[in-house]
Amino acid sequence: MNVNQHTPMASPYGQPPPGYGQPSYAPLDGGYPAPYAPYNGPASAYQTGAPPQGYSPFTSFPSKAVVANPVSDLSSPLDLGPARGPPISGPPPVTAPQQYNQYSHSPGDIQNGPPPMTQAPPRPPVSQPYSQGGMNVSGQHPSYPQHYGPTPTMQQVTNQMTGMQITSGPPTPAGPGYAPPHSSQPPISTAYSAPPQNSYTQAPPPMSSAPTQPPPPSGPAASQQYYGGPPPPSQPPFNSSLPPTSQQQFTSSVPPPPSQQTFPPSSYSGSMPLPGQMSAPPVSQAQQSFPPSQPPFSSAPPPVSQPPFATGPALPAQGSFQPQASPPSSQPGSFPPPGPPPTSAASGQYSGPMPPQQQPPLSQPSPYHSGPPPPRAQMPPTSMAQSNHLPPGPQGPPGPPGAMQQLPPQPGMQAGYPPQQNGAFGQVRSPQPGYAGPYPGQPNYGAPAPAPAPAAQKRLDPDAIPSPQASDMPAVQKSRHRIDPDAIPSPIQVIEDDKAKTTEPFTTGVRGQAPPLVTTNFQVKDQGNASPSFIRCTAYNVPCTADMAKQSQVPLAAAIKPLATLPLDETPPYLVDHGESGPIRCNRCKAYMCPYMQFIEGGRRFQCGFCSCVTEVPPHYFQHLDHTGKRVDCYDRPELSMGSYEFLATVDYCKNNKLPQPPAFIFLIDVSYNAVKSGMVSIVCQELKSLLDLLPRENPEMDSVVRVGFVTYNKVLHFYNVKASLAQPQMLVVSDVSDMFVPLLDGFLVNVNESRQVIESLLDQIPEMFADTRETETVFGPVIQAGLEALKAADCAGKLFVFHTSLPIAEAPGKLKNREDKKLIGTDKEKSLFQPQVGFYNGLAKECVAQGCCVDLFLFPNQYVDVATLGVVPVSTGGSVYKYTYFQAQSDQERFLKDLRRDIQKPVGFDAVMRVRTSTGIRATDFFGSFYMSNTTDVELAGLDCDKVITVELKHDDKLSEETGALMQCAVLYTSCSGQRRLRIHNMSVNCCSQLADLYRNCETDTIINFLSKYAFRGILTNPTKAVRDTLINQCAQILACYRKNCASPSSAGQLILPECMKLLPVYLNCVLKSDVLLPGADVSLDDRAYLRQLIGCMDVSETHVFFYPRLLPLMKLESGSLPVAVRDSEERLSKGGVYLLETGLHLFLWVGASVQQELLLNIFGTPSFSQIDSNMTSLPVLDNPFSQRLREIIDSFRAQRSRYMKLMVVKQEDRAELIFKHFLVEDKSASGGASYVDFLCHMHKEIRQLLS
Repeated sequence: MNVNQHTPMASPYGQPPPGYGQPSYAPLDGGYPAPYAPYNGPASAYQTGAPPQGYSPFTSFPSKAVVANPVSDLSSPLDLGPARGPPISGPPPVTAPQQYNQYSHSPGDIQNGPPPMTQAPPRPPVSQPYSQGGMNVSGQHPSYPQHYGPTPTMQQVTNQMTGMQITSGPPTPAGPGYAPPHSSQPPISTAYSAPPQNSYTQAPPPMSSAPTQPPPPSGPAASQQYYGGPPPPSQPPFNSSLPPTSQQQFTSSVPPPPSQQTFPPSSYSGSMPLPGQMSAPPVSQAQQSFPPSQPPFSSAPPPVSQPPFATGPALPAQGSFQPQASPPSSQPGSFPPPGPPPTSAASGQYSGPMPPQQQPPLSQPSPYHSGPPPPRAQMPPTSMAQSNHLPPGPQGPPGPPGAMQQLPPQPGMQAGYPPQQNGAFGQVRSPQPGYAGPYPGQPNYGAPAPAPAPAAQKRLDPDAIPSPQASDMPAVQKSRHRIDPDAIPSPIQVIEDDKAKTTEPFTTGVRGQAPPLVTTNFQVKDQGNASPSFIRCTAYNVPCTADMAKQSQVPLAAAIKPLATLPLDETPPYLVDHGESGPIRCNRCKAYMCPYMQFIEGGRRFQCGFCSCVTEVPPHYFQHLDHTGKRVDCYDRPELSMGSYEFLATVDYCKNNKLPQPPAFIFLIDVSYNAVKSGMVSIVCQELKSLLDLLPRENPEMDSVVRVGFVTYNKVLHFYNVKASLAQPQMLVVSDVSDMFVPLLDGFLVNVNESRQVIESLLDQIPEMFADTRETETVFGPVIQAGLEALKAADCAGKLFVFHTSLPIAEAPGKLKNREDKKLIGTDKEKSLFQPQVGFYNGLAKECVAQGCCVDLFLFPNQYVDVATLGVVPVSTGGSVYKYTYFQAQSDQERFLKDLRRDIQKPVGFDAVMRVRTSTGIRATDFFGSFYMSNTTDVELAGLDCDKVITVELKHDDKLSEETGALMQCAVLYTSCSGQRRLRIHNMSVNCCSQLADLYRNCETDTIINFLSKYAFRGILTNPTKAVRDTLINQCAQILACYRKNCASPSSAGQLILPECMKLLPVYLNCVLKSDVLLPGADVSLDDRAYLRQLIGCMDVSETHVFFYPRLLPLMKLESGSLPVAVRDSEERLSKGGVYLLETGLHLFLWVGASVQQELLLNIFGTPSFSQIDSNMTSLPVLDNPFSQRLREIIDSFRAQRSRYMKLMVVKQEDRAELIFKHFLVEDKSASGGASYVDFLCHMHKEIRQLLS
């Protein structure tokens, strides 16, 4: 059946599930039902509006410049260089003044009409240059304030970014003119007179550091660190060494002083100089903060102050984001330059309402923006035209000259920009507000400086630019990076833009439609494809051929969470019962009935969407077709109209062809000396009394049918008979651990309600019986064997809960020795430490899977316990490992009990088998997660709970066609906790493309990182960590280089151009490379690394996102309905007077600045002084004030979103614990030698350039 057909709807199935009602498949005529109309950006953004005032002077710009980014354009290039137009970008350059129609793209550029029916609404263009200023029209970014004065020309940007072309001559051809405006900035008409520094013709400033220099060693701060350590050899040097000052060098590149400009970060446009090459903007710039959302690199050139090199007016296009305008709040108006046309003049001044875009993104108010960040509108940037509707007049006093302004002229620079190349020798622009004036101290707000004669263009090698004398720059600047962090893509901006853009429920009826990000809360209406809660793909537009996939290197994978819990406002999958004959399936490939099956011959047969085989419809399932070829009962049947549903399985789907018994839970408790002394034994026994009422059940009204059993152990095992007829429990001891057996059948596994008194009596007695134990040795292998044998005897599946404390050194199968050896870290032998010490546990795991015995392991170690080996059985059986190092009853009890309670209660399936079927042309080739595979297609899981994710890699085995797209069906056969055998089906259809640009326009970076991290963490079992890290860097560079080469418009090599959907790939990948698994600090134990490696292997996309890029919230102002906008993970974003909450998915930190106001301390801690705060507290005092209540609500809501309880740690500024906290500020350099985000981006740029050359 064609998913896209529109048909009349029949009565809903049962009650119509929400969203089930309207089919909402795209109508045949190609129109989209409203929910899917292509998102061309909010309407307002599109109004054409008069050409911006003041636009005429630039008649000479190539018209391309004006082109807004076409929607289809994909990139937000991080363009570190001049922005270029999207692949499909605008009309050929024309010189006449072009009417500034916002949409001036060539017809093909934007689709205003509905896209063809099969296509999902366009995602933002990939190719847009990532101009700094530019935003894509397409709507990916939310509006960013545009507040930044005119945009630099691309060229400038480029240069600036690259530091490469520092020239006073005309810009390179590619430069201006290329970038589509991405946003709404006002065109820059201002005459730009450049600050002196810009023109670089003259002698290059002395920037000496070559970008390539290796960063200064960070020095292993190991000693103190939680996580630190000598830098790993593998890290490539990032040029961190450049002196900060160098950045300044180009003044122009420097961003304007804070007050004046905020650049939208996301647009990074144009060029980002490489580290060395570009000078970073001075601190003052911080303000620059581009609205985060636009990545600075984005499509347009970075606004960074116009790079010196730009010559001529900047093209609007690039500016599209006008990043330069001043930040709104801080200075309302921008300075109108005197001479230039009004609009352009004001940098920010837009007359008229400012397009939403312009406002700085909320997500992170720019630092310099004083007021609250403007709301971020959701419109995609439109071309600047719109933005310039502001009235010309000055809107307020000019901001104070920034530090920049005072820079002394740099040696050798001339004022003014050389004429523009590309034929556009238009007016010279006046300086942008906020850029340094030609001479220090002289603001130079308006008159254009004379344009120098075009000097011969010198192309300086970026590596050869001497750095400016430190004395030339203001002190603040000395400490600054070469590249302003605000000028590079900001994760916060992207996240906030996505939230602003997502207003409607996400309907899944359109093939290949990428969902909102995992950080956005949205409602899903299932109309034929599985919800993103169940399946997320790395790409929603798959290459048609294997060659194209290989060329792009974008991994094709899906993260599948088959039993995911849905939000309360969504209907769980319907259960369909087809009676004794069981589910309807394709005769050849055995795919289950789904919306992709096409009924033919009046409904008597159906053609499989996966293998095209035709199968007879059984008489009991026959139904007539309507005039569109759909069955008339289509909307009554979940399997014909929904993406996810369940079938009741028949006996044929059961082991040994007999229906399963209800599952059992067995609790195995270590009662050795360490376990008793730490308080673990008494806590577990006490808690189990109440937990037994929470065993999983299908129907909350009914009692659970799960049976329970109890074992305690040290060197020997103690089994307990808790039969209901006994007055007291009986203990049976098995001391022959080499040949384990279960000493009793009747009375070991019991129903809780029947035996409650005996069980409670046992749980009271265990802590007393072993209170004085002196036994320190334990066994481990026999413990799992005991549970397995008990389940075999009862002929049922189940779960073992093992509470264990130490390395099992007692004589028994599975005995281990301490093999922790720090000297192997960083060597080729390091991989052996992640492999199991003995083969015993692999065999045991296989037996457990065959029986449906899942193992959950709770570890309480005080020293090395070899998690790599002990975790083999839990990981292979679909279980979990929980680790509480140095467990202390007082501070860790809450975390342990919350984890245990959730683990026992959560929905779980047993004895599961998962198979992924795909349509002809692709197939599932590799799987990552907690499971066992005995063949190449079946993923076997003794247990599968609602948190477990299986990530599947897909590869081509033939060509795909754009018409049919690619289909995937994940079927999981499992036993529910009530003992019912079921099949859960999830279907997914994605588009296929023959153009690389379409692939890059529809990727999801978070899922790509989820896949790459799992791939890398598995790779360390067989390869040295350095090789694994190099492989990741290389793959990322290939992905971005392929985009640059094939999808981005031509531009200077100095520009780093990133696809809009992947502009965060470098920052997130750097977080993976710096993680403790791949780059450990000196104090990260081998057990910690093995634990994290196993944990991340089965995490979903939202969990890997927050784990690698933690969420950092400023808590100075809290409102009841919404969360404060997060800030980026960098120490420079923290203010001494602030309090911040950092969430990693495993930990929560509350960081308190040294100069926080007394009122805030009283509201949170109930104490007026910083010194009185108890940094050992793990929960906040319950105070009767709105701030305290709201903060505790936020912490509770964060904990509720995660699968593990996050313990709160209070960190006072300058305290010892701050080292642990700083380890999670992932945009900074790490103590273990990991690069900062800025350095890594520069390194990536260098790698990309090498691949391209």
